[in-house]
Amino acid sequence: MDNIGLIGMASVITAGLCMGIGAIGPALGEGRAVSQGLASIAQQPDETNRITRTLFVGLAMIESTGIYAFVISMIILFANPFWDHLISNTGG
Repeated sequence: MDNIGLIGMASVITAGLCMGIGAIGPALGEGRAVSQGLASIAQQPDETNRITRTLFVGLAMIESTGIYAFVISMIILFANPFWDHLISNTGG
């Protein structure tokens, strides 16, 4: 296998692992946050608006880590600096 194929294969595998591992944490965190939010609303129904507002802000912050993993995997796939280095050294 040539170097271009090797870098392509490593990039795809690394991007897949980045998204796979990077999605586990936010998924578990969002599930736990929603569970606790619903339990809080069940215990204090008068505070539903405040709990819901805080829950949505927290969910947005949790989701941002999944988005960061997605951005990093896109950088690995489409803006990989190893491609430029390999192409400049091989002259292709």
